[in-house]
Amino acid sequence: MDSKDRQVIRALQRDGRMTNQDLAREVNLSPSPCLRRVRNLEKKGVIQGYSADVDAAAYGLSITVFVRIRLERHNEADVQNFEKRVRMIDEVLECHVMTGAMDYQLRVLVPDLDAYEEFIRNRIHPIGGIASIDTSFVYGTVKKTAVFPPVA
Repeated sequence: MDSKDRQVIRALQRDGRMTNQDLAREVNLSPSPCLRRVRNLEKKGVIQGYSADVDAAAYGLSITVFVRIRLERHNEADVQNFEKRVRMIDEVLECHVMTGAMDYQLRVLVPDLDAYEEFIRNRIHPIGGIASIDTSFVYGTVKKTAVFPPVA
């Protein structure tokens, strides 16, 4: 991947609906080579898809929660079970394996506190093998972007 590919990616991250003409103009390419680059990035799996950036509160999911989880045991069966079950939970938008005191961090969206309690009691606890759950509620967002920083 070269710097021109990265320019194309950043432009599409800012506006995935821009026309090829506008994209080509922004990255200083003619339309045909620009389209070839985009198709190549899609084929290689660098560009994995396109989506709409939706306001979660307007959608009805006004509470964002970061949930940190530590497992009781770290054997292969327990780890695989946890990860498989978490992948199936719609409220979990992201699940990251972490270093430090906790094993996982989840980003969860729910409509209200009652829904969060139901999520913990009926979706997370039944997974089993969890030693601890630490929750942080988001009450404001300073920055949110899907645009990667430039790479030298």
